[in-house]
Amino acid sequence: MKVLFATSECAPLVKTGGLGDVSAALPRALAALGHDVALLMPAYGNMVLAGQIVGLFAIAPQGPWPAAQLIKLRQDDGFILYLLSCPQLYARAGTPYGSPDGADHSDNAMRFGLLSRVAALIGTPHTPCAWQADIVHANDWPTGLAPLYLAQARANAGPGGATVACSLITIHNLAFQGVFPMHTCESLDISPEVRGVDGLEFWGQMSMLKAGLNFADAITTVSPTYAREIQGADLGFGLDGVLRERAHVLHGILNGVDTTLWDPANDPLIAAPYSLESPSGKALNKTALRQRCGLDASENRMLFGLVGRLTHQKGVDLILAGAERMLEQGAQLVVLGSGDAVMQARFAELEARHPAHVSVTLGFNESLAHQIEAGADCFLMPSRFEPCGLNQMYSQIYGTPPIVTRTGGLADSVVDAGSDQGDGTGFVMQTPRQDMFDDAVQRALAAWKSPVAWESLQRAGMRKEFGWEASARAYSELYAQLLQA
Repeated sequence: MKVLFATSECAPLVKTGGLGDVSAALPRALAALGHDVALLMPAYGNMVLAGQIVGLFAIAPQGPWPAAQLIKLRQDDGFILYLLSCPQLYARAGTPYGSPDGADHSDNAMRFGLLSRVAALIGTPHTPCAWQADIVHANDWPTGLAPLYLAQARANAGPGGATVACSLITIHNLAFQGVFPMHTCESLDISPEVRGVDGLEFWGQMSMLKAGLNFADAITTVSPTYAREIQGADLGFGLDGVLRERAHVLHGILNGVDTTLWDPANDPLIAAPYSLESPSGKALNKTALRQRCGLDASENRMLFGLVGRLTHQKGVDLILAGAERMLEQGAQLVVLGSGDAVMQARFAELEARHPAHVSVTLGFNESLAHQIEAGADCFLMPSRFEPCGLNQMYSQIYGTPPIVTRTGGLADSVVDAGSDQGDGTGFVMQTPRQDMFDDAVQRALAAWKSPVAWESLQRAGMRKEFGWEASARAYSELYAQLLQA
């Protein structure tokens, strides 16, 4: 099958979260199954590219759409990347979505409308690049209009008309929906017939994500539990009714992780390699992490790690509220991340009060992220909701049992140490409450003090398979079902 994976970000070219990691790994896993896969994303400013340009395709201006160009790039590993070049829309400072000061780009509707339009064009005989996709796989709201444009193309072709690709959209985080004023439809070539509540209308505005949910041939989320959760009001963010209506095409497929990058036996960013068969290097990584972070190493304290966004969604307030109790019981804490300004300040204050036992690094550092996964004893991830999550998988691969909440992909990937599901791999809170977080920490501290119990947890986590192969096979089967329908 010819599959176009349309996305707004892809690591290491540009990444703001888990979507960037998925975009880097899933298309390659699909290609490894024998599919003809290409990835489409914008050509943002200051991207560092590797590979060879093997094609340039002009996209003429039409109606509201500006002129653009597709750059076909064969990367060093042979993977095909299509970069959508339109300097007036994409060549600017900041993230893919906003300026350096954090404000959204005012023309995001056009920026990602064009990305969606080109993705859809590649799924029609009017493809600008001499390659027509059988499947257009859209991801989150920035490519949410692609299924709508494909549906419009199919309707315009009529019975027996030209073949148009099937569409699938993956929800990575339903909280972000691409909502813009309804009049924006005029500049995005959206038919009046689809501007109602059964189309993309969302409380008087238009939602790019809702368009994708209503017009895609299939919808996936990044974990089975999240697929169920978003059909309820609590985590449906106003779209739960749409998702219940389309539940017959909604599938939960757990993300994988790139085990070429996240493998303690072959990780160049950590102090010493180790594995399930040769675990001794784990202790060396703890020593190196404490040294790098300036922590007191005169006695063997349990070391908790946190890497990620410092936000309410991630349950970071629970960590802050419980930190003093953890430290009083002989623990240490290493934090890497950024987010809410108040939370950042509180972590800085905690470090100032306990400089020998708390290290806080604001921002992101790839090598330190790997070193925390390898060197910490336990990873903290008590999220209030988590569509999939990757760090809890990294942690288990690295023999670092996580503390998580039973939600989304956390529920689907971590087995509680006290459950009857089999070998535990971490500590699972039923709900994100302070008393439950504190209890999980107590259970972790008690298990860590028992070397036999702790080694059992570590080994169970390191035995789990979190690569992309199973997920890619599930997507491949779903694509085949769409083409046979």
